[in-house]
This record gives sequence, C-alpha cells and structure tokens, in this order.
Amino acid sequence: MRLLLDTHTLLWWLAGDPQLTLVARTAIGDEANEVFVSAASAWEVTTKHRLGKLPGAGSLAVDFAREIRAQGFAALPITLEHGQVAGALPGDHRDPFDRMLAAQAREEKMAIVSNETVFDQFGLSRIW
Repeated sequence: MRLLLDTHTLLWWLAGDPQLTLVARTAIGDEANEVFVSAASAWEVTTKHRLGKLPGAGSLAVDFAREIRAQGFAALPITLEHGQVAGALPGDHRDPFDRMLAAQAREEKMAIVSNETVFDQFGLSRIW
C-alpha cells in the first residue's frame, strides 16, 4: 500500500508520540508499504517552526530531506497537477497544507495517514 503521512502524523512518528494510534504506527512500520512525505509537510513544518509554533521541530526544519531519508520514507514533490487539483477540491476547508495533501493522495492513489476527518470529505482512504 502507498501511504501519505499528514504532517502531524510525521511529527508524532518521529517523536514516538503515543497519540499515534497502533493502526497508524503499524501501517507506517510495515515494510510492505511505501511511505511518502509531501513537500507540503516540509513547507508546513518549516513555516510553523519559524513562527515559533513548532519549537521542537528544529532539526526537521533545518534538514527535512535528511530526516525523511533516515526514516526510509520517500519524498513526494508538488506538481502543477497537484496544485490544480488542490485548488479545485470542493468544500470550504481553507488550510492550504491539508488541501495539497488531499490532492496528492487523490492523484497518486495513496491512503492518507491522519487523525483529521476533514480528509473524509475528499473521498480519500484514511488510516488512523
């Protein structure tokens, strides 16, 4: 299965946070699954770290790619198609990071690993 981690899921995975459910932890840790992290998450973490909203994410904000590779995750770039789909998604959810992740999951045929039910309105497969 191809999985796309929501930003909070990535942060909780890296921190070993117990808020990450056993179902999510098992799916991410299953070597049969391909785990992806979006460039949108790099943008979100770095922005929120700069604004002081994620003070504990310093090493991730400084070298996101290295941290992702160290976990064996694959980077998912943002394409023009992703941008177009994100902008056209229905609904009034305004978070640009969530909209991009939803578009990428849809276009790349991935399940999203997230506790956020907002992704359900986009018809995605969500693991939590």
